[in-house]
Amino acid sequence: MGSIQKQSIRSTVIIILGFAVGAFNMLFLVPRILSPEMLGLTRVITDAGLTLATLCTLGSLPVIYKFFPFYKSYLKPEKNDLPFVTAMVCIIGFIIMCLAGWLGRDIIERKFSERSPLFVEFSYLVYPYCFFILFFMWLEAFGWSFRKSIATNTLRELLPRLLFTVLLLLLTAKMISDNRFLQLFSLSYMVSGFVLFLILRKTKQFLFVPKISSVTDRLQYKMASFGFFIFGSQFLNLLSRTIDTFILTAKGDRGLTDTAVLTIATYIVTLLEVPQRSMNSVTIPVLAESWKNKDLAGIKSIYKKSVANLLVVGLGMFGLIWLNLHNLSGLLGKDFAGIESVILFMGAAKLIDLGTGANGQIMGTSSYWKVDFIVNVAYTILALPMNYYLISYYGLMGAAYSMLISLTFYNILRFSFLFLKFNMQPYTLKNLLAIVIAVAATILVSFIPTQSNIFLDTFIRSVVFLILFIPTTYISGISQEINSTIERYLPLKKK
Repeated sequence: MGSIQKQSIRSTVIIILGFAVGAFNMLFLVPRILSPEMLGLTRVITDAGLTLATLCTLGSLPVIYKFFPFYKSYLKPEKNDLPFVTAMVCIIGFIIMCLAGWLGRDIIERKFSERSPLFVEFSYLVYPYCFFILFFMWLEAFGWSFRKSIATNTLRELLPRLLFTVLLLLLTAKMISDNRFLQLFSLSYMVSGFVLFLILRKTKQFLFVPKISSVTDRLQYKMASFGFFIFGSQFLNLLSRTIDTFILTAKGDRGLTDTAVLTIATYIVTLLEVPQRSMNSVTIPVLAESWKNKDLAGIKSIYKKSVANLLVVGLGMFGLIWLNLHNLSGLLGKDFAGIESVILFMGAAKLIDLGTGANGQIMGTSSYWKVDFIVNVAYTILALPMNYYLISYYGLMGAAYSMLISLTFYNILRFSFLFLKFNMQPYTLKNLLAIVIAVAATILVSFIPTQSNIFLDTFIRSVVFLILFIPTTYISGISQEINSTIERYLPLKKK
């Protein structure tokens, strides 16, 4: 776990920087520069582009994650045709998507014109956004396989947010119009994609070989079957997580304004994903290699440590969010009224997801990946109608309720499979102790009198909570990795 720990720490720092820039954008710049409708439009473009880009991959990305170790072991770089083959698959997928979008343009107008006419006007921007994030996702898969997680995380999490900051400032200075802002926003991942392409080319191992190799010839049917099922599960999973944006945009009382509130709430909750994203980019290639070598003990160790690490960090971040929700509401203003309850329910859902560790990555890289597909189908069957029903009746809160129920169900299924099939049970009493510590610290800090200054109040509550939470979890020894990180950067002596 040593190499995973080192890369995870560095990746986490980069991702935190990215989220800090994003927080500055969302909490300080966006409410003062963009109208709620414009913010909601950027969210719809983002979710639609990401969902369609995933569809365009046609299962090629999980093939890269799973089978790259075989290509690396049995082929020289100049004979490795995996980059070329997967690139062709992505291009074909994008062409099919564009044709389908053109044929279905009337449907988009009918569904969104009443409550969100602005999206109908700018729906064409989904296509460039989709293309460049597809380009980046394809390169990112190879970046992870080449153990370039620090570079990929920088280009995914930090650079696009910095570019968004620049666009907001240009819009404020009236150097670009609203239309130009949206057009440039749709190119958010263009720079990241080209930079990552150059980084991979410099390795001298990322080549385009338009000749089918012996590995592809031997494994093509297995790869196609694997790619289809994992692609199906990943796409259904993503669709279940983004469908609330489209339903809310089409059926919400305020259309894109409701979508804007969901955007801010989702961004705050996404802060909880920081440790998960950094760990995923490192653990996926390690897990793939471990399954290849049938190292079940190593996989169990990663599972157990991922739960301990993600749960502690997630509890700490959720506590900070909970204690400062009133300040967030005051900062955003009346257009975002009611956002506190949405964040609480969505945050609880994400905390449950973190608390189950790397179960999805373990299933997705194993030989039982078809089960992952079945689990995602079950998740989607539950989430899609639930989103539609709850959003129709409860609006924004319906999206939060649906997320909590469906993610809990989803993770129970994945945990149950790993426990019954491999006897993998990552939990200990120390995990329960972490929850007790977080709850106790949150309750104690909640008694602190509210300060008149929002920033002072946030600072006091956050510092006191961390003073209570971090030393207690360290002394309790809940996570060895977190303890060793603290000991590395602080003048503490090991006992």
